[in-house]
Amino acid sequence: MANTTSAKKATRKIARRTEVNKARRSRVRTFVRQVEEAIASGDADRAKAAFIAAQPELARAATKGVLHANTASRKVSRLAKRVKALSAPTA
Repeated sequence: MANTTSAKKATRKIARRTEVNKARRSRVRTFVRQVEEAIASGDADRAKAAFIAAQPELARAATKGVLHANTASRKVSRLAKRVKALSAPTA
């Protein structure tokens, strides 16, 4: 347990940041899940719309330090690849 006043304040700050970060992480997962569900259903228009909505959320999470920048970039890239494959005409 924290003994000094500054350590006690630090634990309060950490607790607040943890709550904010949990909410951000949850929001990102929700947006990504919506894209994946649209891809699974085979609806190209819905998948594209969900992907367009998910991109800024991933970027924001990276900016805020919830996700590593490369992780966010990788997720966007992989989702984009899957959305593009879904909307490509099958020959």
